[in-house]
Amino acid sequence: MYTAHPDRYADLPYRRTGRSGLKLPALSLGLWHNFGPDRPVETQRAILRRAFDLGVTHFDLANNYGPPPGAAESALGEALRADFAPYRDELVISTKAGYLMWPGPYGEWGSRKYLLSSLDQSLKRMGLDHVDIFYSHRPDPDTPLEETMGALHSAVQQGKALYVGVSNYSAEQTREAARILADLGTPLLIHQPRYSMLDRRPEDEGLLDALDELQVGSIVFSPLEQGLLTGRYLDGVPEDSRAASDSPFLDSDAVTEDLVGRLRALNDVARSRGQTLAQMALAWVLRGGRVTSALVGASSPRQIEDSVGAVRNLDFDAEELARIDAIVKG
Repeated sequence: MYTAHPDRYADLPYRRTGRSGLKLPALSLGLWHNFGPDRPVETQRAILRRAFDLGVTHFDLANNYGPPPGAAESALGEALRADFAPYRDELVISTKAGYLMWPGPYGEWGSRKYLLSSLDQSLKRMGLDHVDIFYSHRPDPDTPLEETMGALHSAVQQGKALYVGVSNYSAEQTREAARILADLGTPLLIHQPRYSMLDRRPEDEGLLDALDELQVGSIVFSPLEQGLLTGRYLDGVPEDSRAASDSPFLDSDAVTEDLVGRLRALNDVARSRGQTLAQMALAWVLRGGRVTSALVGASSPRQIEDSVGAVRNLDFDAEELARIDAIVKG
């Protein structure tokens, strides 16, 4: 029987999410690529246990995570029953709906029918009566935003979610979503955008400014840019890497000689800070406190340990930031 480490809250900082009372760990665990039937169950459970022992109290999912879709939620459900039943109230568990989950016109996007049906299915897979955060995973161009936000509000009213969030919404869409939810009486808690040293869109397109203005929290995905910022690509494309596979998220053609040169230069900056490239990349998105939490994936407990090591140095001086910008922006 698993017993959590008694000092699990000693080292990892927790940050208040927007203007809410909810605090999230600076690093959260995303159950995306590595939780499904093609991965050993013991490895999956070992990752979850090690994360929690290090203070990572937030597990983030979506209905379609796996593969196959739904597998990650089922895997978490098994782990909750086997290891984490005594610790449920110490965990923040989130899930999302928006991408394709089942055939037909009601199996994706943002209709009330899809979102609430999906949430019911997610709760069943995880063996839970509620999640802590339920997201609209992407905006739906064909469904009124009032309907999508109304469904999130209903999830809270039904006791199936404590908080709600959005992901992949623009700054303008986020402002409108927050307004609708405020009128309904269910505040927008959090936004989950893609953000990294190599992907500055939340800065460039005003999303981070909007979140500051709205006092909405943020949890960023792909802070390691699909593995590019882990140091694995400093000598090109490894045979067992995501870029070398048939992954739709990272193509080997994207790993150009110029990019490898930039990654090596970033790695030099990281070494001067006493960090791995991955640790510096995580510290960079967390710098200054604008981002509430950074989502990391893991294929082994050791990867979680390396990621948590990033919090030992979250400060950057002006020269370091200027060097990083010069490398990335050329």
